[in-house]
Amino acid sequence: MRVNETFISLQGEGHFTGTPAFFLRLSGCNLRCPFCDTKHQSFSEMSEEEIVAEASRHLPRHIVITGGEPALQLTQSLVDKLHEAGFFIQVETNGTLPLPEGIDWVTASPKSYPMREDLKIDELKVLYMGDGTDPERFVPLLPGGGVRRGGFYLQPLDTGNEEQNRIILRSCIDYILQHPRWRLSLQTHKLLDIK
Repeated sequence: MRVNETFISLQGEGHFTGTPAFFLRLSGCNLRCPFCDTKHQSFSEMSEEEIVAEASRHLPRHIVITGGEPALQLTQSLVDKLHEAGFFIQVETNGTLPLPEGIDWVTASPKSYPMREDLKIDELKVLYMGDGTDPERFVPLLPGGGVRRGGFYLQPLDTGNEEQNRIILRSCIDYILQHPRWRLSLQTHKLLDIK
């Protein structure tokens, strides 16, 4: 598999914010979003056995598989091997590609593309752009009409400009106050200056 990086940190976003986790960032994406803040193009080749061995060297038994788009490479056999090793598997996906069975938690972060109708989603995390685009536009795209357990999260776009970020954050909070099904998801790993 093409692995961009592995590391131990706290989950910084969504339902599991603050949870210690082993992160497996896979290389490559099927979308080219201009606002993407992840450098996921470089990679090292690792076998599934090497991935499980590396993850198992660390204490957290929560693994976050992300990218890029992990569905480009994630296999049923890796999911099964991670479960056999005692891991809770969370996958962060844009929702446009199929995923293997048995993933414990699916975080869908759609962009401007329809998600797969057969995708089972545990939480929806929408990037709040602050440009007047209504995040509710993604709700009708949800497979089966909703999320299974985790809820709806808005995450303010990090533009790299502090003043613009403050404006977007304030607008996001105002939106949530008017649309209470949504919850705020901050990139707390950036606020804490951790990976």
